[in-house]
Amino acid sequence: MRKLLLLVFCQFCLLAAFAQQFSQDSAWILNNYTKKEFQIPMRDGIKLFTSVYLPKDATEKHPILMSRTPYSCAPYGDQFSPNLWFRDFRYFARENYIIVFQDVRGRWMSEGQFVDVRPFNPDKKTSQDIDEASDTYDTIDWLIKNLSNNNGNVGIFGISYPGFYSTMASLSGHPALKATSPQAPVTDWFLGDDFHHNGAFALIDAFAFYVTAGFGYPRPLPTIKRPNVEIKLPSNDNYDTYLRIGALKNFMALTGDTVAFWKDLFAHPNRDAFWEARDVRNHVQHIPSSTATLIVGGSFDAEDCFGAWRSYAAIEKKAKNNNKLVMGPWWHGQWASQDGARFGNIRFGDNTSHFFQNEIEIPYFNYHLKGKGDISKLAEATVYFTGQNEWKQFNQWPPVAKTDKALYLQPNGKLGWDKPTGKNSFSEYVSDPQSPVPYTEDVHYVRTRDYMIDDQRFASRRPDVLSFETPVLEQDLTLGGTVIADLITSISTTDADYVVKVIDVFPDDFKYPGSQVNNSRNAGSGDYPMGGYQMLVRGEIMRGRFRNSFAIPQAFKPSKPERVKFELPDIAHTFKKGHKLMIQIQSSWFPLFDRNPQQFVNIYTCDDADFKKATIKIHHDAVNSSSIILPVIP
Repeated sequence: MRKLLLLVFCQFCLLAAFAQQFSQDSAWILNNYTKKEFQIPMRDGIKLFTSVYLPKDATEKHPILMSRTPYSCAPYGDQFSPNLWFRDFRYFARENYIIVFQDVRGRWMSEGQFVDVRPFNPDKKTSQDIDEASDTYDTIDWLIKNLSNNNGNVGIFGISYPGFYSTMASLSGHPALKATSPQAPVTDWFLGDDFHHNGAFALIDAFAFYVTAGFGYPRPLPTIKRPNVEIKLPSNDNYDTYLRIGALKNFMALTGDTVAFWKDLFAHPNRDAFWEARDVRNHVQHIPSSTATLIVGGSFDAEDCFGAWRSYAAIEKKAKNNNKLVMGPWWHGQWASQDGARFGNIRFGDNTSHFFQNEIEIPYFNYHLKGKGDISKLAEATVYFTGQNEWKQFNQWPPVAKTDKALYLQPNGKLGWDKPTGKNSFSEYVSDPQSPVPYTEDVHYVRTRDYMIDDQRFASRRPDVLSFETPVLEQDLTLGGTVIADLITSISTTDADYVVKVIDVFPDDFKYPGSQVNNSRNAGSGDYPMGGYQMLVRGEIMRGRFRNSFAIPQAFKPSKPERVKFELPDIAHTFKKGHKLMIQIQSSWFPLFDRNPQQFVNIYTCDDADFKKATIKIHHDAVNSSSIILPVIP
């Protein structure tokens, strides 16, 4: 009881300290900044609503830092945005930046028509040829000509969807734009970000975002009001709710005909021209050499982990600008918050968010926009390795020392570096769409972010999840780069999904220093029991019909062994000596992703009756050897 009271007291003191700091920051910003609002004209006559926070300091000229958003630059009017003191903007305020927020075209108080991930147009010829890059160009041009006391240098950053707009800004080519930082940038909504992973539909995120949260509802005229959404769901348990609603066509019936992009998701089940046009990687070669980019992301970002890794890789390959990468052990946007010392049940020790904000982000923009400081020590790639809990710097990513090594699935749930030698060896399970594997053990109404790092013991206990495990590691195993699943599989039906999870199994006696674990039945309080913890390090899904092409799906031939090979997002983790590495394979991850009917039908229009059980075999013999290819760093 005494220890519990001490813990509560310490937490109270910490919160009080944060509250005092926020109070001081807000008071300083309110006293030292002036807010103005503008309707900035674009080349086609449309006006975009823009909030500008101007420092009162007149002793020098100030750079402009902008974030463009579809999520509203509220509050409108005289009130200041609390983001200026609650998030990393407070550091820019201390440096007397001119801080700008803008509602993108067609959202909130801006005029025009909104288009989701509006494609880049590299061949603009008239004033009517617009895209997000041209809107950014026109905004920058107006700002530097109309804001007094600016120094003519502009930077743009944003997280998630604003990260996409930051990438689009990089393509604008305005000479005043010196630096951008796309952070967790939406990059490819079919292969890996937000709403699809390798063609599998991220049901809970897409439905929650476009429908129940109201993002996709039409907004004919500028407004400060949120849409009024009235959709009654069956229960507060998302697993139960989504299972009871059933086939995807039943979700469409709930929304009616009002949510445009929700309909687009259903109308484009394969990677066609619609999705190709929205893959920003196809255009990054147009980033001018004069615009530096700093790609930022979180290894445990449930929304746009893919976008950060893959945007960096595309820019590095195609553009000739100064391009850097920072990846930390973060959930979506955690690097802009106060909290970076832990995520879920996993502890990192140091406040990694504060490190990024003070040692990387502020110096980066100060150097490019103010000519202040020295960033010569900012490496090409600054990546945090969990497990050993350490920042590492590299001259390239993946690291030059990385070697891809196949870890083979073996009989009896084992993993080994040697190729199996047996004959006709396989592991199998029955995948039942009426009882899909949940993505997390707990009951939730909305999708959790902690699932990215959750304990997987609940899944290990299910008969429809295969678990393969190494012996106890005799030395550290460090992985840095892309993980590739290379499965040889046969199924009893004509389609199936494959979920592959890379898991760090902690020793049975593991606990964090100072943790208070209460193992009694009525524990009530105390830390999560970490002994034997099965930490999800990386997981990914592959819709089997796309195994040969994302544009042209192909049915399986029942009982015929076929290769299903796909990438998992990059990994940066050390499996410590005394731990074990586990691979789990399953065919559903619900309701994180929609259920596969396990028949070769249009999943977006099929009926509830089309969902069938399937027997899934994963082969591991001398002829058909399944493996997980790991990026090993010595």
